[in-house]
Amino acid sequence: MPVALPSEFEPSREVEAVRRQLDHPVIDGDGHLIEYLPAVRDLLGDLAGPTVVAGFDRMVAGGALVAGLSPDARRAVGLHQMSWWGLPTANTLDRATAMLPALMYRRLDQLGIDFALLYPTYGLTVTGLPDAELRTALARACNTYVAEAYGPFRDRLEPVASIPMHTPEEAVAELDFAIGTLGLKAVMMGGVVVRSRPTEAGAPARWVDTLGPDSEFDYEPVWQRCEELGVAPTFHGTGMGWGSRTSSTNYVTNHIGNFATAGEAMARHLLFDGVPTRHPDLRFCFCEGGVAWGANLFSDVLGHWAKRNGDAVRHYDPARLDRPLLASLFDAYGNGPIGARLDRLPDALRMLSDPETPWLDDFAASGLSSPEEIRRVFTEQYFFGCEADDPMNAMAFDTGRNPMGARLPAVFASDIGHWDVPDFTEVLPEAWELVEHGHLTADDFRRFTCDNARALWEGVNPRFFDGTVVARPTRRPEHTILQSTTDGSGTRVRTSHWKLCQPAFGVPTDW
Repeated sequence: MPVALPSEFEPSREVEAVRRQLDHPVIDGDGHLIEYLPAVRDLLGDLAGPTVVAGFDRMVAGGALVAGLSPDARRAVGLHQMSWWGLPTANTLDRATAMLPALMYRRLDQLGIDFALLYPTYGLTVTGLPDAELRTALARACNTYVAEAYGPFRDRLEPVASIPMHTPEEAVAELDFAIGTLGLKAVMMGGVVVRSRPTEAGAPARWVDTLGPDSEFDYEPVWQRCEELGVAPTFHGTGMGWGSRTSSTNYVTNHIGNFATAGEAMARHLLFDGVPTRHPDLRFCFCEGGVAWGANLFSDVLGHWAKRNGDAVRHYDPARLDRPLLASLFDAYGNGPIGARLDRLPDALRMLSDPETPWLDDFAASGLSSPEEIRRVFTEQYFFGCEADDPMNAMAFDTGRNPMGARLPAVFASDIGHWDVPDFTEVLPEAWELVEHGHLTADDFRRFTCDNARALWEGVNPRFFDGTVVARPTRRPEHTILQSTTDGSGTRVRTSHWKLCQPAFGVPTDW
């Protein structure tokens, strides 16, 4: 039986209440689309042929196959519990919204969002597929699909390309295709690659490649190509399956903190490999893990710099130990089990203080030479994707607690399309709760939902938002807040101008 479709998608009172208090547009830095798999499958067949499509079909059916295995069988082959029931169903409208570009476009005002970057869902698999032929072909099929499906809607919806990163060559090739050929403007990379090596025992040894100093590949061509193409590397890595996140039966225990773990690993290794200092004009975003780990990493790097930079570490040089003075102190104060063994004092001094260990500067490859340079990376080049319901988002703006009075660039991320969001219309009010509770100021909220997204993508491509509803205006618009009122006939009336996001920012009239 046909079902009546909603004809209007009006904002809720909560959304309208938030929007009435804003003098800037809202940019969603990380929503999700759900690819229409039949279309992706057909594109994959055209690109790579039936053998690769068969591999794709096995991947799609993989969840059902794993579900049929007992916990013992999963442990025996090293399978951890992955996501299950991860997409909207009870809220059918939201499920359709994530799949239908025209419907997403139609509902943006209802959600209180002006412009959204939409990351893939099934396209996320290209970051972890071990089959090189399927991985690269699927990336190309997904990117071709989103470019075609979302092409008519890119004044408000920007699909994000999937970039495989198992080798630098495949990454550069897909960057050139997605950005150069398809004209997409934003990219998603895995950031970490789980690799395996054969061992004499037969079972392969697995290790996590963070594409930094210890990688078996040189990823410098990738960062160079991103700079040349004017695209910001954003990472959607997962930490499930490594460390303590290897439960074969419990997805939630594997999921909690996994994005933060992957983001922290990537950010740390990029930093110590010197990528941000070699490419000061690049911007990097670590998605979905929040910002708490970023504040912790920033503090930790500063602390280690103070004690372990190339000069400071000489404080611990074994050659600087005054051995006559040390012997005198032991003679004077050594007693009990120590006094009975004073003749073996040299044996007590070697471990962790061996004079034969060479001097190393762990910060040498980073190119960093001061705390101020570390601060610059974390406040100007590193961006942190923060989901709306995370109360720890306030840490980004806590200049009293963050070292050096830093404000970390947190980017508002709805994560619509995935199980994290039971109701798309609740995202903006959830984010606003930090203002209501006094943890963010209105200026902080503007940075969170507008300015930081601009800084991320315009930092590498000043024309990123050209042609969109949040494009920089050619002239200063009137300072009128967008609002909805009801006239005598009950018709919704929307004013046509916005206040500025910053003195140079604005939104065109009459969408």
